Amino acid sequence: MMEAQKLGGLCCSPMREHDVDEVVALEHSVYPHPWTRGNFADSLASGYEAWLLRDRAGLLLGYYLLMPMVDEAHLLNVAVRAELQGRGLGRFLLRSAVSCARELGLASVLLEVRPSNPRALEIYRRFGFAQIGRRKAYYPAANQQREDAIVMRLDL
Repeated sequence: MMEAQKLGGLCCSPMREHDVDEVVALEHSVYPHPWTRGNFADSLASGYEAWLLRDRAGLLLGYYLLMPMVDEAHLLNVAVRAELQGRGLGRFLLRSAVSCARELGLASVLLEVRPSNPRALEIYRRFGFAQIGRRKAYYPAANQQREDAIVMRLDL
């Protein structure tokens, strides 16, 4: 993917170590079981595709992390500021992640999503992702419980 892309007043650029605290703050504001700072730092250190979406003023609007593996990309994390959800930014980030996987010459994109996240499930389905499996007790949930993950794939 290009070093930075500008579009309609928005800018997509690679996530760097100095961005991690800001990303963690957004992550904690939108997810009940957020990634840790270490998760993000490890992803960057591993060389995963990690991209930010900012507005003209530099406000972080969202991000995604994509892990290339052999011939497939694993979409590890995608998030949009809570107050901006429902405006197409998540779909934009998803298109960017899929474009990144295509540019890397990968054959498909894999992801997991919580059954309790109907908004994300609908976005993924409309985008063309198909359910290929279920991981039992994959995610942490409330009250020391675990929640399954729906595994989805998009062939490129």
